[in-house]
Amino acid sequence: MKISLALVATFSSFALHAADIDTATSIQNKTNQASVSSQKAIDKSVVRSNQMSSDIDQLNEELHNLKIYKKHLMGLVASQEDEMNSLNNQITEIKETRQGIVPLMYEMLDGLQKQIETDKPINKEKRIQRLDELRSLMSRADVSEAEKYRRILEAYQVEYQYGDKMATYRSDIDLADNRTVEADIFYLGRAVLIARSLDKSKYWTWEQSSQSWVKGDEGYLEQVNQAYALANKQIAPQLLTLPLSLKAKEMN
Repeated sequence: MKISLALVATFSSFALHAADIDTATSIQNKTNQASVSSQKAIDKSVVRSNQMSSDIDQLNEELHNLKIYKKHLMGLVASQEDEMNSLNNQITEIKETRQGIVPLMYEMLDGLQKQIETDKPINKEKRIQRLDELRSLMSRADVSEAEKYRRILEAYQVEYQYGDKMATYRSDIDLADNRTVEADIFYLGRAVLIARSLDKSKYWTWEQSSQSWVKGDEGYLEQVNQAYALANKQIAPQLLTLPLSLKAKEMN
Protein backbone atom coordinates (compact mmCIF):
# COMPACT_ATOMS: atom_id res chain seq x y z
CA MET A 1 0.00 0.00 0.00
CA LYS A 2 2.89 2.31 0.78
CA ILE A 3 4.55 1.39 -2.49
CA SER A 4 1.44 2.31 -4.41
CA LEU A 5 1.16 5.63 -2.70
CA ALA A 6 4.81 6.33 -3.42
CA LEU A 7 4.31 5.53 -7.08
CA VAL A 8 1.25 7.69 -7.24
CA ALA A 9 3.13 10.51 -5.56
CA THR A 10 6.09 10.06 -7.88
CA PHE A 11 3.85 9.98 -10.96
CA SER A 12 2.02 13.03 -9.76
CA SER A 13 5.33 14.78 -9.22
CA PHE A 14 6.47 13.89 -12.77
CA ALA A 15 3.13 15.01 -14.15
CA LEU A 16 3.36 18.37 -12.40
CA HIS A 17 6.96 18.81 -13.52
CA ALA A 18 6.03 18.01 -17.14
CA ALA A 19 3.21 20.52 -16.95
CA ASP A 20 5.63 23.14 -15.69
CA ILE A 21 8.02 22.37 -18.56
CA ASP A 22 5.22 22.65 -21.11
CA THR A 23 4.15 25.93 -19.63
CA ALA A 24 7.68 27.24 -19.65
CA THR A 25 8.18 26.09 -23.22
CA SER A 26 4.96 27.76 -24.25
CA ILE A 27 6.01 30.95 -22.53
CA GLN A 28 9.43 30.76 -24.19
CA ASN A 29 7.84 30.25 -27.59
CA LYS A 30 5.51 33.16 -27.04
CA THR A 31 8.43 35.24 -25.85
CA ASN A 32 10.45 34.29 -28.92
CA GLN A 33 7.50 35.12 -31.20
CA ALA A 34 7.04 38.43 -29.43
CA SER A 35 10.74 39.09 -29.79
CA VAL A 36 10.62 38.29 -33.53
CA SER A 37 7.59 40.52 -33.97
CA SER A 38 9.29 43.28 -32.04
CA GLN A 39 12.44 42.93 -34.18
CA LYS A 40 10.38 43.05 -37.35
CA ALA A 41 8.66 46.17 -36.09
CA ILE A 42 12.03 47.67 -35.22
CA ASP A 43 13.39 46.75 -38.66
CA LYS A 44 10.38 48.36 -40.34
CA SER A 45 10.86 51.45 -38.22
CA VAL A 46 14.54 51.61 -39.17
CA VAL A 47 13.70 51.23 -42.88
CA ARG A 48 11.00 53.87 -42.61
CA SER A 49 13.35 56.16 -40.71
CA ASN A 50 16.07 55.71 -43.32
CA GLN A 51 13.56 56.39 -46.11
CA MET A 52 12.32 59.50 -44.36
CA SER A 53 15.90 60.66 -43.87
CA SER A 54 16.60 60.08 -47.57
CA ASP A 55 13.41 61.96 -48.49
CA ILE A 56 14.44 64.85 -46.26
CA ASP A 57 17.89 64.98 -47.89
CA GLN A 58 16.27 64.97 -51.35
CA LEU A 59 13.84 67.72 -50.33
CA ASN A 60 16.71 69.80 -48.97
CA GLU A 61 18.60 69.35 -52.24
CA GLU A 62 15.53 70.32 -54.27
CA LEU A 63 15.01 73.34 -52.04
CA HIS A 64 18.64 74.36 -52.60
CA ASN A 65 18.24 73.96 -56.36
CA LEU A 66 15.00 75.97 -56.28
CA LYS A 67 16.78 78.80 -54.47
CA ILE A 68 19.50 78.80 -57.13
CA TYR A 69 16.90 78.71 -59.93
CA LYS A 70 14.96 81.54 -58.28
CA LYS A 71 18.12 83.63 -58.15
CA HIS A 72 18.73 82.80 -61.82
CA LEU A 73 15.19 83.86 -62.76
CA MET A 74 15.55 87.10 -60.83
CA GLY A 75 18.71 87.81 -62.80
CA LEU A 76 16.91 87.09 -66.07
CA VAL A 77 14.03 89.35 -65.13
CA ALA A 78 16.43 92.15 -64.23
CA SER A 79 18.29 91.66 -67.51
CA GLN A 80 15.04 91.67 -69.48
CA GLU A 81 13.95 94.85 -67.74
CA ASP A 82 17.26 96.48 -68.65
CA GLU A 83 16.89 95.29 -72.24
CA MET A 84 13.31 96.56 -72.37
CA ASN A 85 14.41 99.95 -71.09
CA SER A 86 17.18 100.00 -73.68
CA LEU A 87 14.74 99.12 -76.46
CA ASN A 88 12.33 101.80 -75.32
CA ASN A 89 15.17 104.33 -75.38
CA GLN A 90 16.18 103.17 -78.86
CA ILE A 91 12.59 103.44 -80.08
CA THR A 92 12.43 106.98 -78.74
CA GLU A 93 15.72 107.84 -80.45
CA ILE A 94 14.53 106.28 -83.71
CA LYS A 95 11.32 108.30 -83.58
CA GLU A 96 13.29 111.47 -82.96
CA THR A 97 15.75 110.58 -85.73
CA ARG A 98 12.89 109.82 -88.13
CA GLN A 99 11.29 113.16 -87.33
CA GLY A 100 14.56 114.82 -88.26
CA ILE A 101 15.56 112.72 -91.26
CA VAL A 102 12.26 112.85 -93.15
CA PRO A 103 12.39 116.63 -93.67
CA LEU A 104 16.06 116.27 -94.58
CA MET A 105 15.21 113.75 -97.30
CA TYR A 106 12.62 116.07 -98.81
CA GLU A 107 15.19 118.88 -98.79
CA MET A 108 17.67 116.57 -100.52
CA LEU A 109 15.08 115.74 -103.20
CA ASP A 110 14.45 119.45 -103.75
CA GLY A 111 18.19 119.96 -104.07
CA LEU A 112 18.37 117.10 -106.54
CA GLN A 113 15.59 118.65 -108.62
CA LYS A 114 17.35 122.02 -108.67
CA GLN A 115 20.59 120.33 -109.73
CA ILE A 116 18.87 118.60 -112.66
CA GLU A 117 17.06 121.77 -113.75
CA THR A 118 20.17 123.98 -113.74
CA ASP A 119 22.71 121.38 -114.87
CA LYS A 120 23.62 120.43 -118.40
CA PRO A 121 21.02 118.07 -119.92
CA ILE A 122 23.13 114.94 -119.54
CA ASN A 123 20.74 111.96 -119.47
CA LYS A 124 18.11 114.45 -118.33
CA GLU A 125 15.10 112.19 -118.96
CA LYS A 126 16.64 109.39 -116.93
CA ARG A 127 17.54 111.75 -114.09
CA ILE A 128 14.03 113.20 -113.98
CA GLN A 129 12.57 109.69 -113.95
CA ARG A 130 14.86 108.72 -111.06
CA LEU A 131 13.76 111.81 -109.12
CA ASP A 132 10.06 111.04 -109.73
CA GLU A 133 10.58 107.48 -108.51
CA LEU A 134 12.24 108.77 -105.34
CA ARG A 135 9.36 111.15 -104.64
CA SER A 136 6.90 108.28 -105.08
CA LEU A 137 9.06 106.14 -102.80
CA MET A 138 8.75 108.67 -99.99
CA SER A 139 5.00 107.98 -99.62
CA ARG A 140 5.37 104.19 -99.44
CA ALA A 141 4.82 102.70 -95.98
CA ASP A 142 6.36 99.35 -96.96
CA VAL A 143 9.80 100.91 -97.47
CA SER A 144 11.90 101.80 -94.43
CA GLU A 145 13.26 105.30 -93.88
CA ALA A 146 16.76 103.83 -94.04
CA GLU A 147 16.11 102.38 -97.50
CA LYS A 148 14.63 105.67 -98.72
CA TYR A 149 17.67 107.56 -97.45
CA ARG A 150 20.01 105.03 -99.08
CA ARG A 151 18.26 105.44 -102.44
CA ILE A 152 18.52 109.23 -102.25
CA LEU A 153 22.22 109.03 -101.44
CA GLU A 154 22.61 106.65 -104.38
CA ALA A 155 20.97 109.23 -106.67
CA TYR A 156 23.37 111.89 -105.42
CA GLN A 157 26.26 109.53 -106.13
CA VAL A 158 25.03 109.11 -109.72
CA GLU A 159 24.80 112.90 -110.09
CA TYR A 160 28.35 113.22 -108.81
CA GLN A 161 29.64 110.67 -111.31
CA TYR A 162 28.34 112.75 -114.21
CA GLY A 163 31.08 115.23 -113.32
CA ASP A 164 34.03 112.91 -113.97
CA LYS A 165 32.74 110.33 -116.42
CA MET A 166 33.10 109.95 -120.20
CA ALA A 167 30.28 108.11 -121.96
CA THR A 168 27.80 108.13 -124.84
CA TYR A 169 24.08 107.44 -125.13
CA ARG A 170 21.28 108.03 -127.66
CA SER A 171 18.49 110.54 -127.13
CA ASP A 172 16.31 113.17 -128.80
CA ILE A 173 17.44 116.81 -128.70
CA ASP A 174 15.48 120.01 -129.36
CA LEU A 175 17.23 122.37 -131.78
CA ALA A 176 16.94 126.12 -131.97
CA ASP A 177 14.81 125.91 -135.15
CA ASN A 178 12.18 123.94 -133.17
CA ARG A 179 13.23 120.65 -134.73
CA THR A 180 13.63 117.52 -132.63
CA VAL A 181 16.27 115.11 -133.88
CA GLU A 182 17.63 111.82 -132.62
CA ALA A 183 21.32 112.01 -131.90
CA ASP A 184 24.21 110.27 -130.21
CA ILE A 185 25.22 112.21 -127.11
CA PHE A 186 28.82 112.40 -125.88
CA TYR A 187 29.82 113.91 -122.56
CA LEU A 188 33.11 114.31 -120.76
CA GLY A 189 32.26 115.19 -117.20
CA ARG A 190 30.40 118.48 -117.28
CA ALA A 191 33.05 120.14 -119.45
CA VAL A 192 32.02 118.76 -122.84
CA LEU A 193 28.52 117.92 -124.08
CA ILE A 194 28.09 117.12 -127.76
CA ALA A 195 25.24 115.72 -129.85
CA ARG A 196 26.15 114.09 -133.15
CA SER A 197 23.80 113.16 -135.99
CA LEU A 198 23.28 109.46 -136.51
CA ASP A 199 25.05 109.65 -139.90
CA LYS A 200 28.07 111.28 -138.18
CA SER A 201 28.03 114.17 -140.66
CA LYS A 202 27.37 117.02 -138.21
CA TYR A 203 27.23 117.78 -134.52
CA TRP A 204 25.92 120.28 -132.00
CA THR A 205 27.45 121.51 -128.78
CA TRP A 206 25.53 122.46 -125.67
CA GLU A 207 25.80 126.15 -124.87
CA GLN A 208 25.13 126.59 -121.18
CA SER A 209 24.69 130.36 -121.35
CA SER A 210 21.79 130.12 -123.81
CA GLN A 211 20.60 126.71 -122.60
CA SER A 212 20.47 125.48 -126.20
CA TRP A 213 22.16 123.25 -128.77
CA VAL A 214 24.39 125.16 -131.19
CA LYS A 215 25.62 123.80 -134.53
CA GLY A 216 29.27 122.83 -134.21
CA ASP A 217 32.26 123.92 -136.26
CA GLU A 218 32.89 121.30 -138.95
CA GLY A 219 36.62 121.77 -138.42
CA TYR A 220 36.28 119.80 -135.17
CA LEU A 221 34.19 117.00 -136.70
CA GLU A 222 37.08 114.53 -137.00
CA GLN A 223 38.12 115.19 -133.40
CA VAL A 224 34.50 114.76 -132.31
CA ASN A 225 34.21 111.41 -134.10
CA GLN A 226 37.42 110.25 -132.42
CA ALA A 227 35.99 111.28 -129.06
CA TYR A 228 32.97 109.03 -129.64
CA ALA A 229 35.27 106.16 -130.66
CA LEU A 230 37.37 106.73 -127.54
CA ALA A 231 34.32 106.74 -125.25
CA ASN A 232 33.14 103.49 -126.85
CA LYS A 233 36.65 102.00 -126.39
CA GLN A 234 37.15 101.62 -130.13
CA ILE A 235 40.52 103.42 -130.16
CA ALA A 236 43.39 103.89 -127.74
CA PRO A 237 43.44 106.96 -125.47
CA GLN A 238 44.83 110.06 -127.17
CA LEU A 239 44.87 113.84 -126.89
CA LEU A 240 41.81 115.46 -128.47
CA THR A 241 40.67 119.02 -129.02
CA LEU A 242 36.97 119.44 -128.30
CA PRO A 243 34.62 122.41 -127.86
CA LEU A 244 33.77 123.09 -124.23
CA SER A 245 30.28 123.47 -122.83
CA LEU A 246 31.24 125.71 -119.92
CA LYS A 247 30.30 129.18 -118.85
CA ALA A 248 33.13 131.59 -118.27
CA LYS A 249 32.64 131.42 -114.47
CA GLU A 250 32.81 127.59 -114.60
CA MET A 251 36.24 127.81 -116.23
CA ASN A 252 37.66 130.03 -113.47
